[in-house]
Amino acid sequence: MLRERWGQRVVDANRLGESWARVAAHGDQVPLRFYARLFVAHPEMRDFFPLSMAAQRDRLVTALGHVVSQVGDLGTLTPFLLQLGREHRKFGTAPEHYGAVGEALLATLADFLDDAWTAELAGDWAQAYRLVAELMIDAAEQAAVHSPPWWDAEVVLHERRTFDIAVLVIRPSPAYDWVPGQSLAIESALQPRMWRFYSPANAPRADGTIELHVRRAPGGPVSGVLVDQTQKGDLLRLGAPVGRDLTLRSDGRDVLLLAGGTGLAPLKALVDHVATGAVSRRVRLFAGARTVRELYDLDSLRDLAARHDWLTVVPTVADDTYHHHESGTVADVALRLVPDPADHDVYVCGNREMVTASRDRLRAAGCPPERVHHESFIGLVEEITGGPPLETEP
Repeated sequence: MLRERWGQRVVDANRLGESWARVAAHGDQVPLRFYARLFVAHPEMRDFFPLSMAAQRDRLVTALGHVVSQVGDLGTLTPFLLQLGREHRKFGTAPEHYGAVGEALLATLADFLDDAWTAELAGDWAQAYRLVAELMIDAAEQAAVHSPPWWDAEVVLHERRTFDIAVLVIRPSPAYDWVPGQSLAIESALQPRMWRFYSPANAPRADGTIELHVRRAPGGPVSGVLVDQTQKGDLLRLGAPVGRDLTLRSDGRDVLLLAGGTGLAPLKALVDHVATGAVSRRVRLFAGARTVRELYDLDSLRDLAARHDWLTVVPTVADDTYHHHESGTVADVALRLVPDPADHDVYVCGNREMVTASRDRLRAAGCPPERVHHESFIGLVEEITGGPPLETEP
């Protein structure tokens, strides 16, 4: 039996997981009970959540239950929890709020487990939640020493590329530091307390501006606002940069970039990173779209390729019949045209289905799994925040 010791108490991680599975089987009743308990006992906590709870639904309580019940795997969870603690500063979360959430979580578990909610199991859950909360609180306090909880950012350009895709240029204040390939959370005053993650499409610039590519996702509250209602001069809020999976490695191999839709943004940032001279690589960028219309940044990509002899740009179209680009999925085209894909560091970004299919094709073609990079921070962030890092990709 898997056990983890904290202090003088032995916590049964298996029992935590089993009890959470029993509770989760009750479906939507669990978050309804959780929020009822939280808001009745601590009505001030309601202000930390979006006006409409429809998008939030079961995300917070599901994520909490999953995280706390998996504390036996601290090696995997700790980096995520530290990042999550830093991230939660943008919500205005204070240490005392963790206590309120923990009380509501344990009371909800007791409601659904009934006679199975023994004193020993309650102690295990309390201890496990306390560990999670302490890690997040410590991370937040350390981050507060050197960075603000959020940045204000003025929109200096809003350019509609298609009916559902826009390119924005924003200027944060104070100065905002990130590494190409990372993502940042964005909140608009038109959708308060709703944050979604987007990836800059450029390396850091002298003027501090950041380029964002946004597709309106079906039903996406933040992407819809950014594409349809945001104008030059508006202010957005930014969270701290997150993620390292799509940042360039230092091994010196040539780079193969596979982009689907607005998943192009962080991969274009990698191209920009190489263009600064910070690293020296040969880069092949395959920019994939379902239709020709969706090749929304083609002129910019062609300009980059014309200026840099180390860069090859290949537009690919999966569905349209009449066009002069390469036909097929971005992974199929890349494997057809690149003779030695296994010798590259490969970066893949797009919607979840595109990333999964591309990863599987690359591995089947002999690319070592450790050289195929994609954003893996997505799962639990999606559960906690209510939306994926790339809401632009439906």
